[in-house]
Order: sequence, then C-alpha cells, then structure tokens
Amino acid sequence: MTESLPTASTRPRRRTAEAPRTSLTPESWIEAATELLVDQGVDNVRVDVLAKLLGVTRGSFYWHFKDREDLLMSVLKAWRDAATEQLIDRFERKHVEPRALITELMSLPFRGPSARRAARIELAIRAWARHDETARQALDEVDSRRIAYIAQCFSALGFSIPEARARGFALYAWEVGESMLIRQDGEAQKAQRAALLECLLLMPQPASADPTLQAPSPQHMSR
Repeated sequence: MTESLPTASTRPRRRTAEAPRTSLTPESWIEAATELLVDQGVDNVRVDVLAKLLGVTRGSFYWHFKDREDLLMSVLKAWRDAATEQLIDRFERKHVEPRALITELMSLPFRGPSARRAARIELAIRAWARHDETARQALDEVDSRRIAYIAQCFSALGFSIPEARARGFALYAWEVGESMLIRQDGEAQKAQRAALLECLLLMPQPASADPTLQAPSPQHMSR
C-alpha cells in the first residue's frame, strides 16, 4: 500500500509570522498605549514596549497601525470621543432640563473610580500637550468643545451669549481644577464647593453690572 499525499483539507496550515493574534484588536493597542501614557509618559509609548506588554510580536502591530504616530493619533481620537463626544451625546439623548444638566455636569469629577481614571488620562494628555503641537491642538479642540457645550446650557437658561460663555468657562475651569486636585479635602468639602459654585453661576447678574467695564490696573489696585 502506498502512502497517500496530504490533501488541502488534511495538510496542517502554516501560521505566518505576520498573522495577528485573533483576540487583539486596534482597541487593545489603544487601551494599552493609554495606560502606558498615564503610567510612564508619552516617550515610553513605543511599539516594542507595547508588544511585550501584550505578548505579541512587533509585526502584529502593523496589522492595525501604520506607525507609532498613527497609534498616538488614535489614542487622542479615542480619548476625545469617549471623554467628550460620547458624553455630550448621552446628555443630549436624556433631554434633561438645562438647570438639571448643569448640576449633572458638575457631578462628573466625583463619579468614583471612573472619574479618577478619566482625570489620570487627562493629566497625562495635558502633560503630553505641553511639548507636542498635535496633542496641544487636540486638547485645545476638546477644551473649546466642552466650554461651548456648557455655555449652551447657560444660554438656554436665558443668559446672554457673553455671560453664558463666561459662566461656562468658569464651570469648566472648576471641573479641571477638581480633577487635578482630586486628593484635596474630603467628599463633604468638595460637595460644599460644588454647591456654592452652582449657586454663584446660576445667580442672575445684577442689572447695574456693566460687563464692558475694564478691571482696575495692578498699579491702581496697589495704591
């Protein structure tokens, strides 16, 4: 009896060195890169480091991304979508009354582990943006988008466009500050600050106040 040759169906398939691990997606690389960014800074977000962390070869990276720069741009886009666009979309679909929406926006820095993780990512991106023009541009766009959305909430309450913009900026600056100083004070003090700020921001501007008046100069204040 002669030995038959293996057919296409019985011949073992050769797995090429370039084939990616089936469970690894672009999102897996982006998530790992984001964690590395938070823990070690953008300079350490490198293909070889990520491949080792994920237990794959460098070659599998190029199934999903053109190069390291492509991955970094994907990290920025994923952050912008998750921390801004998707969040705004959820608020819009709720159809919440503007005043209640402002209260809900002010609760974002205090939403437990998810808020702490979001703050860590944002701090890492702001540090990155200090010395990278692309990251700075992405951060500026996100800041502008968020401020504009919050200003819309104040505008819906009847504030003029300049007032709504100023109040939106103040609320956003407070949120950023609370996120960066997350370890300062306890929950009671944070809640007290939030309640005070909400009261101040929703308070109508006195009729006698003229927003066009210039602030006194430092020389005048020192007299």
